[in-house]
Amino acid sequence: MNYRYRTAEVMICGGAPPGSFQDVNRGVFVGALDTCGRLVITDPNPQWAISVMPSARVMGDMLILPTGEVLIINGARQGTAGWGVAREPNLAPVLYNPVFDRFQVMTATNIPRLYHSTANVMPDGSVLVGGSNPNFGYTFTGSLYPTELRIERYNPYYLNAAHDARRPGIVAIDNEAPGYGVDFKVTLAIPGAPDGVVFHLYAPPFTTHTYSMNQRMLVLATSAPVAAGGRQNFVTTVTAPPSAVLAPSGWYLLTAINDGVPSPSSWIHIG
Repeated sequence: MNYRYRTAEVMICGGAPPGSFQDVNRGVFVGALDTCGRLVITDPNPQWAISVMPSARVMGDMLILPTGEVLIINGARQGTAGWGVAREPNLAPVLYNPVFDRFQVMTATNIPRLYHSTANVMPDGSVLVGGSNPNFGYTFTGSLYPTELRIERYNPYYLNAAHDARRPGIVAIDNEAPGYGVDFKVTLAIPGAPDGVVFHLYAPPFTTHTYSMNQRMLVLATSAPVAAGGRQNFVTTVTAPPSAVLAPSGWYLLTAINDGVPSPSSWIHIG
């Protein structure tokens, strides 16, 4: 969401066709859906825009990354949600760029993550991935997909050291609990000169059953960075969201992005 332009957009991807759960009772594992729908819910006449993913996916976890891109991870290519009713794990995460409407297949894992998997964005920008197949009573043997207790950390491309020369760092925030519409100052350490600095505010989700509740991202209004203090320090004035309609009161991750590269995020309380 970018409240400067009063627009809000939602995105839904994958899933199972109608009747899939009944089909698995007959031993038929129907192919998952391979489409995504985007809808600008603030448009006076909203219309779905449909895109096609590189592969079908049911029970995928979708996360908004600090850059504003969307990571689609975990899930299966066939079947539906539930104990033992999915087949052909989808092991390769997909990165979606909403600006260019483009998908990119990322490096695959070798651990199936099916029913009751989870994924969460961490403050350093990595993604913590866990869970899968609790089965009935935690089954580790004699099951097609045993209960999975291993946890993985997925490092998106922007954490590569090759981007460190452009990576900003949040040095200080003069108000870590701003009220709605309140300006606050953020000091950044930026190698070289600032280049298109923006601030994203991210509400991490409560995730269950591949549904990330309350997840949202806002693009905050900000002033141009001004040199201050140290050789690489710059100060910007950032404006908190104007109301609880856009940002319900609570904790958010604040991220600075310089030339497309995100900083480690800092927790702030809004409202």
